[in-house]
Amino acid sequence: MQFGLSEEQEMIISTVRSFVENEIYPHEELVERTGEVPKEIADEIKRKTIELGFYACNFPESVGCAGLNHLEFALVERELGRGSMALNHFFGRPQNILMACQGDQVERYLMPAVRGEKMDALAMTEPGAGSDVRGMKCSAVRDGGDWVVNGTKHFISGAEHADFIIVFIATGEDQTPKGPKKRITAFLVDRGTPGFTIRDGYKSVSHRGYKNMVLEFDDCRLPDAQVLGEVDGGFEVMNTWLYATRITVAAMCVGRARRAFDYALDYAATREQFGQKIGKFQGVSFQIADMITEIDAADLLTLAAADRLDKGLPANREIASAKLYASEMLARVTDAAIQVHGGMGLMDDYPLERFWRDARVERIWDGTSEIQRHIISRDLLRALGA
Repeated sequence: MQFGLSEEQEMIISTVRSFVENEIYPHEELVERTGEVPKEIADEIKRKTIELGFYACNFPESVGCAGLNHLEFALVERELGRGSMALNHFFGRPQNILMACQGDQVERYLMPAVRGEKMDALAMTEPGAGSDVRGMKCSAVRDGGDWVVNGTKHFISGAEHADFIIVFIATGEDQTPKGPKKRITAFLVDRGTPGFTIRDGYKSVSHRGYKNMVLEFDDCRLPDAQVLGEVDGGFEVMNTWLYATRITVAAMCVGRARRAFDYALDYAATREQFGQKIGKFQGVSFQIADMITEIDAADLLTLAAADRLDKGLPANREIASAKLYASEMLARVTDAAIQVHGGMGLMDDYPLERFWRDARVERIWDGTSEIQRHIISRDLLRALGA
């Protein structure tokens, strides 16, 4: 097993970390206060990312991008995790699922997305269908050569900036021994399509400025040319291209935890009580030890899962383990960092209370902790015929 990183990978880390510190950190307070990312700041982040050659770095060289492998991309996401998600959004990592584009879709969607000319978003979740994806009610019905779509999607991140949305919609139903089973199709839906509306979603305590939106379809007509992949093949497209998104969540959790830890470590080494540095008290020093141990464990789980993907090895359980552990680790580390700071940890003089709030959503999106535990246990038990 190789635990070291190459010189090129170390350069990726230092480049992205420097970018986050210089281009993201200075704007975080503004975004936290207003809940908005000013357009001029968003455009500047995107421009500088393109200049660095990191825009759409998760896409292959065949479409003119950096072609980072899963491990290298996890390193990028780990460093981006240190900064505001609302601002990092403009660092530009389009959905890999766009590699499923065919024919005219390549020039209409894929290439503009990787060049930074258009932005995309992904829509799957509905008010009545979160973890139970097949429970979705947003449906498309054939009408001549078109599909007529009706229904609602919510919790759609990045949709306010998107030029088009990749939407998963029910296009039929099969009867199975276990009951009805929805057939799902992925569609490419342009902003401004008649019958398609994007509106503000809910106010969240996590990741201010990184908004969630509601999508509404009212007799929205989509031609076959808007189908991504095959009709009724939405799950195949999803499993092929969205397989590794949970590694992204895990990696970002590790980055955010390391930033919180840095604050706690520095405070423990400088703050004095009872005539000595508080880091000398076992009650604090043991927390520091536990924090770094958990962070390192989550980091290794995440990078090992990414490495398995790069080697073409089965990684479903490993990815689930990384997402589960890293997201729950972040909750513990941010809480401990606040405890080390005492009352000051909850004041907005430090970003720790923000990290603490932001951490809460990581155990929910991209598959809840309960779903990850289901994946892990199912993988283990099935091998024994259970």
